[in-house]
Amino acid sequence: MRLSAFPCLSALLLAAGALCVAPTPAHAFLGLFGKKEKGAPAADERQAQEAAASALLADGQEAQRAGKTGKARDFYTRIQREYPFTNAAAEASFSAAVIARSTSDVSTAFDAFQKFIDDHRASARFNDAIQQQFELAEEARSGRRHRALLVIPVRMGGEDLVGLYQKIIKNAPFGKLAPVAQFTIGEVYQDLGEKEKSVAAFQAVVDNYPTTKQAREAQFRIGSISSVAASRSEDKSNLIATRDALTSYMTAHPGGERAGEAEEILNQVNAAEASQSLEIGKFYERMGKTKAAAIYFNEALKYGSPEASKEARTRLADLAAKDPEAVTAAQKGQPDQDYTVPGARDLKRSQDYVGPLAPESSRPKMRAGDDGFLPIPLQEPVLPLSPGVTPPAAGSLLPPAAGSIPPVPDKPVVPAAPGIPLQKPENLPVPPKPPAP
Repeated sequence: MRLSAFPCLSALLLAAGALCVAPTPAHAFLGLFGKKEKGAPAADERQAQEAAASALLADGQEAQRAGKTGKARDFYTRIQREYPFTNAAAEASFSAAVIARSTSDVSTAFDAFQKFIDDHRASARFNDAIQQQFELAEEARSGRRHRALLVIPVRMGGEDLVGLYQKIIKNAPFGKLAPVAQFTIGEVYQDLGEKEKSVAAFQAVVDNYPTTKQAREAQFRIGSISSVAASRSEDKSNLIATRDALTSYMTAHPGGERAGEAEEILNQVNAAEASQSLEIGKFYERMGKTKAAAIYFNEALKYGSPEASKEARTRLADLAAKDPEAVTAAQKGQPDQDYTVPGARDLKRSQDYVGPLAPESSRPKMRAGDDGFLPIPLQEPVLPLSPGVTPPAAGSLLPPAAGSIPPVPDKPVVPAAPGIPLQKPENLPVPPKPPAP
């Protein structure tokens, strides 16, 4: 039978075939075969939905208490699908995640709580969900899950484990578990031997949560990790990082519980840096570069290591005796301190040398006996004399003897007669000068 003989039947078959064609992007664009999002119900409809959802939630919780987790999960799924805007939907989502934790693997259970957090951030169960996620991450870190009386091994790579803690921090960056999760990330990388990532994770604790106890421990861990790296390699940057981290820890927490360990590690770092500087100084000394050797020997002294300091002093003394100018030039810009042995310095060749101190035996002594020493004659000053007075003889500062110079009479005072005013001295007659002796 040919279809062309029945045009109506042919048209019907073609239409049926078109309906069986798989949906295309055009269909999706037109809204065909797509899932329509439900809008928020009105107030009266919301009340009716709350009542229906609460009834289903009670049935689900009853099934869950009876151990019928599959039936309970069906109730919870129906509530979330049909009444997503009700308070019961949030409780149903959390309860479904709890069931997933007891029946599924870590990743599935973690994702179930993540779905609850994404859909119901305003729920009163939010902090409980964060706590559940943290406990799941801790189980994954330990490699064991405790389910009823069974211990189930858990296999999860380092980066996957770090991803769990990072989601916890992203969900609640200012929550109480955020600094703990960030610190744990540092420990995970530390266990994996990832120095740079571990230090960066611990530094994030110090920067983002500085007032927490995790920040104090993180600061110490940064120093200890750098110290271990420095002991394995001779990289000076690790020593510097160790000193900076532990110095910051000691400054911020002088009485901390790790203060003793930090001080011990700092002493080890100082000894290591002093030893490195000493070896570099020896190398330059062998190469005949006195100034460079003196710089590193002084640097070795700066760290205060007893063994390195003793050898550095001796070598600096030898360099100062051979080439004092180079040693002096090496100390320019350094703190005002001289580590060389004073007796070994070649002071006579120094530019500021002014001669040795006089020996004790050559100091002058006071003469007490008659040794023929004559005093140096005094050069007497010229003294003002009264008119007619003979100057004293040389070598004498005594005034002339009494009677050798006639006294100079005072100006006479004329008593005033009654009714006659006193005359002024300048109006009186001047007496004649006495003859010269």
